[in-house]
Amino acid sequence: MNLALLGYGKMGKMIDGLAPEYGFTVTHRLDENNNADQSAMTPESFQGVDVAIEFSTPEVCLANVRRLAELRVNTVVGTTGWLGQMDEVKAMIAAAQTGFVWSPNYSIGVNVFFRLINEAARLLADEKEYGAWAWEIHHDTKLDAPSGTLLKLVEEMKQAGYARPIDVSSNRAGRHPGTHEIGFDSAADTITLKHAARSREGFARGALKAAQWVAGKRGFYEFSETLFPKK
Repeated sequence: MNLALLGYGKMGKMIDGLAPEYGFTVTHRLDENNNADQSAMTPESFQGVDVAIEFSTPEVCLANVRRLAELRVNTVVGTTGWLGQMDEVKAMIAAAQTGFVWSPNYSIGVNVFFRLINEAARLLADEKEYGAWAWEIHHDTKLDAPSGTLLKLVEEMKQAGYARPIDVSSNRAGRHPGTHEIGFDSAADTITLKHAARSREGFARGALKAAQWVAGKRGFYEFSETLFPKK
C-alpha cells in the first residue's frame, strides 16, 4: 500500500523507517518546507495513495485533515492540541465517506493504560475520601501542555463516574519521551498508576498498525477501537 506522511519530524522519520515492515511504500514526505498551505496535496499527486499518517503541528493539522478528506484519502492522526475542532473533523469524515483513526497516543501500552485508569476511577467513584491527581512529563520541545494523552486519561476518569476534582499538572524538560501518572489518595493509603515510554518507536508502530487497519474502511474511529473491538 502507498503511504503519505504529513509532518516529517522525528516521528515522521521513524514511521518512514518502519513502514516497509507493515507493507507500506512511502510516496510522500511532506512538511512546512514542501507543503506550505497544502500546495503539494493535489488530486494528481495523491492519486494512488491508500493512507496518510498525520503527525504535524496543531496549527496545520486541521487544514491537512480537510484536504485529505477532499482527496478521499483515509487518514491516521496523531497530532494533538486540536480537540476543540473534533466535531468539525467528524463532520468532514462523514461527508467525504472516508476512514479516520485518531488517538492522542498510539502506544499499545498507553491504550491499555486508558482502560486500567477507567476501571480504577469507576471503582473509586463513590469512595469520597479518595482525591485524585493526573501528572505528566515530556521533552522540552513538546508544544502542548498538558499532553493530549493526559487530557484523555482525565476524560476516561470522568466518563467512569469520578466526579470529584482532579488536580492536573505537567512538566517539560530535557528529552523525556513521556511519563503519565494517575494517583488516588486518602488518609488510609495511596494508589499510583504510571506509564513510562522508553522511546517513540511504540508510537510509530501503533500509528502504522492503525494505518493498516483503516485502509479501505469508512468512519471515524479511536485507536482503542482498532485494538479492542467490541464483541
